[in-house]
Amino acid sequence: MEVQTLKGVDRAKDENLAVLRKGGAIPAVVYGNKIEPTHVAVNAIAFQKTLRQAGESTLVDLSIGDKDPVKVLIHDVQYHPVRDDVVHIDFYQVNMKEKITTHIPLEFIGESPAVEQLSGTLVKNMDELEVECLPGDLVHAIDVDISVLKTFDDVIHVKDIVLPQGLEVQNDMDATIVFVEEPRSEAELEAELAAPVSEQEAIAHIEGAEEKPADAEDTGEEGK
Repeated sequence: MEVQTLKGVDRAKDENLAVLRKGGAIPAVVYGNKIEPTHVAVNAIAFQKTLRQAGESTLVDLSIGDKDPVKVLIHDVQYHPVRDDVVHIDFYQVNMKEKITTHIPLEFIGESPAVEQLSGTLVKNMDELEVECLPGDLVHAIDVDISVLKTFDDVIHVKDIVLPQGLEVQNDMDATIVFVEEPRSEAELEAELAAPVSEQEAIAHIEGAEEKPADAEDTGEEGK
């Protein structure tokens, strides 16, 4: 079981969050089943490092002040719409004896002969699996070996994945995870170029052409 560590401090619920963020901290809430929510703050740089290493499927030992660490998952991360800074975090405190449902990312490993030798294109339909497990059985990622994709007829389904012990997949077992698409022939590309333009596309093209003179005029005036 992988466990990352992170330190934080208690904060007042009505604390000025703008001042907190300017000081290099991120406001957060720790909550869980039958657990009273706790308002805390963590160092922004330390959290970014933890997020890169743990993602949202690895347990984190969160220490608040001088209290004993609690095991949490990074449950939700909110970002600033312009700067893309983290502005708030939800930590979910787990009970190590109770199963949870979460998403674990897929890690595609190996090389596909259909890509390397037949010039196909790897098409990923899924990038994570929904699983149920005890917190202690969580893993950072689930491996998907694409070396079995030798032809364009080969497909990896959910049922083909060998899951680590303790994980129970919740997805449709027949769902497609990844396959290799055959490269299109010159005839197919030419047919696509020669395909008739729809009425909607034609209208969009005409409207775009009508806007160009006005844009050019505006540009000319700005240059004077």
